[in-house]
Amino acid sequence: MKNLRMKAARVGCDLSQEDLAQRVGVTRQTIGMIEAGRFNPSLALCVAICRALGKTLNDLFWEEESDDAQA
Repeated sequence: MKNLRMKAARVGCDLSQEDLAQRVGVTRQTIGMIEAGRFNPSLALCVAICRALGKTLNDLFWEEESDDAQA
């Protein structure tokens, strides 16, 4: 599943994928794959991304359960 919340937060901070990657110590490709939903980052990387973007883990990575999933 694409991580549109992370992308929106990054764009809201006026950061490119390369800028964010440099701040958290990964490649631009890694950031792109996380946003595209093709890579599950470690907890440490999630925390680093949240700190760089001024967001919480819940803001960027927690998936809300839909009503269908609870039934």
